[in-house]
Amino acid sequence: MLSVVVAPWAGQAEPVFVRNPDELHDAASTMKVAVLAALCRSGANLDAEVPVVNRFESVVGGEFGNDPDWDSDPLPWELLGTHVPLRLLAERMITHSSNLATNICLARTTPQAVAEVWRRAGATRSSTPRGIEDYAARARGVHNRVSARDLVRLLRSLAEEPELLALLECNEFRVDLAAGLPSNTRIAFKNGWFPGTRLSVGLVQSADCPPYLIAVCYTGPLADGTDRTDPAARLLARISKAAWDRREQISGPGSSIRPAPPRSAG
Repeated sequence: MLSVVVAPWAGQAEPVFVRNPDELHDAASTMKVAVLAALCRSGANLDAEVPVVNRFESVVGGEFGNDPDWDSDPLPWELLGTHVPLRLLAERMITHSSNLATNICLARTTPQAVAEVWRRAGATRSSTPRGIEDYAARARGVHNRVSARDLVRLLRSLAEEPELLALLECNEFRVDLAAGLPSNTRIAFKNGWFPGTRLSVGLVQSADCPPYLIAVCYTGPLADGTDRTDPAARLLARISKAAWDRREQISGPGSSIRPAPPRSAG
């Protein structure tokens, strides 16, 4: 199953291209955007130091932990048992797609707050009610699932939060949507992957035309679950390049909303 949505960034403009836009895919790490938004909108003190732990409450009762072998970021694991600023964990959740950092951040907000992020974005099919690797919840039918259309809506809902978009520009895993763009092109994006799934959503900013949104979700055997060498990532890159090559046909008049200047990961 391949789903694609390409849309202008400006206002509430309708997509200019869709393919299976409302089909559901496993959210993988794209749900971390909703966790980030929920955390920041909660008013949490991101400079407060919090314990780095690996025990979390399941949404169906009991506890669970993460497996370091399934995590793309070793740093939070090296910090187990210490206290670090919440901001560091929020950043690693996005820039290095840390599963451990994600669940710590989620524990500082609530599944209800994450659900409100989706509702506020106007999502009609997507929901991410559980933490990463909450297998007991998954066994009970509690799934994190998204559609390409709702991922575009989610990113567009961050229009008034340029600091969040700026953090998404620092994503280190540039092998799918970003790989289909010229090397100096700005893209605020988040991807997700595991065996059988690869998906990514991004805000592309071109110097020669207005910015646009693109979401591509793939579910199938091409996705091998690797973070940087996944064959499905190359498929997403080709679709991203096709959209880039037609960028002048995507966007209407320039948006009055201007994302923040680029930042470096801290």
